Amino acid sequence: MFSQVANSILRFVFLILLQALVLNNIGLGGYINPYLYILFILWLPFEMQPWITLLLGFMLGFFMDVFTGTPGLHISACVFLSYSRAFILKLLSPREGYEFGLRPNIQEMGLAWFVTYSGIMIFIHHFVFFYFEAFSFNEFFHTLLRIIVSSIFTFILVTLSQFLTYKEKSR
Repeated sequence: MFSQVANSILRFVFLILLQALVLNNIGLGGYINPYLYILFILWLPFEMQPWITLLLGFMLGFFMDVFTGTPGLHISACVFLSYSRAFILKLLSPREGYEFGLRPNIQEMGLAWFVTYSGIMIFIHHFVFFYFEAFSFNEFFHTLLRIIVSSIFTFILVTLSQFLTYKEKSR
């Protein structure tokens, strides 16, 4: 139990620092903005209580807002993502439900399930974040293009991180 909490704290800190110090400095014409830090929410265990997920989403968004100077943008996107997570997991739930102790990753749930799950979650986060950032529908298609391109780039990074952290199942 203690090791799981310690791993989660280290993952939280690592993803925030990686995002704030490295990934926020990547931008290609203002279209590609990878937000790998949401991987923390994506990797939370299935049996995590929704109120804890919301609290963790708030904390993650708060620290990102502090590092980036965007008051409320990351908080709103992360809290909405955390709120949506329960509905997405229910929508993608296997007929028998999720086994206790499993995590939402490629190794335990399979590539097709993870691609669907992470793709939907990344798009939700980016949709909320970029439209709150623009706070206008005047440039609807420009913002939509930013959402799509950034979602694809973030999806690639999330999938690569899955293969970098892949561990052989113990039998």
